[in-house]
Amino acid sequence: MNARAVLSKERIVEAAALVADRGGIAAVSMRSVAAEIGVEAMSLYHHVANKNALLDSLADWAFEQISAPEIDAPWRLAMVSRARSARSVLVQHPWALGMIEARPRPGTPLLRNFDRVFGCLLNSGFSAALATHMFSALDAYVYGFALTESSLPFTPGDGAEKSFAEDVAPSPDDYPHLVRTLGELMSSGTYSFADEFDVGLDLILDGFQQRLTQAS
Repeated sequence: MNARAVLSKERIVEAAALVADRGGIAAVSMRSVAAEIGVEAMSLYHHVANKNALLDSLADWAFEQISAPEIDAPWRLAMVSRARSARSVLVQHPWALGMIEARPRPGTPLLRNFDRVFGCLLNSGFSAALATHMFSALDAYVYGFALTESSLPFTPGDGAEKSFAEDVAPSPDDYPHLVRTLGELMSSGTYSFADEFDVGLDLILDGFQQRLTQAS
């Protein structure tokens, strides 16, 4: 069976994701995606109307990878699970950071995911305002952390942080507080930047737990 015979919208979008993983979203075109599959660009138009439609579908594909909470799940566990899932997807596919919510027409996967987030929070006693604050704070944190993590000049873990700190070696005369902090962190031998994600997540959720308790 040749490539043309098994061509589908799903296969086209998956190929677009591979192109974006290698070269960023700017590398995605009908021609580049067709080349990834091994067909002529014109073949794609039987399944995807144009490049904008392809990008819309690619944004949907990225959001489909992010787990959505069950509405009747404990809210804190649900938010942790979704945040970790989103971070994983965004680090694995950094191109999604710039487009996952930037498309002019939100897709069904995004709307469904958002609806279930709000459903879980409202079902757990959050007011609409507090649920909105939670949603905004968590997504801003996750997106910001993923952007930082995917931009680091090293891969977190396995001593990479210590090696990097030794390479940059700031002057203790010029940056005494930074040197002290780095020294104490690296002396443990177990520090990894990636661990900061759950620490920050807990701090945010602790604050909303307190707000929810006060509102009860």
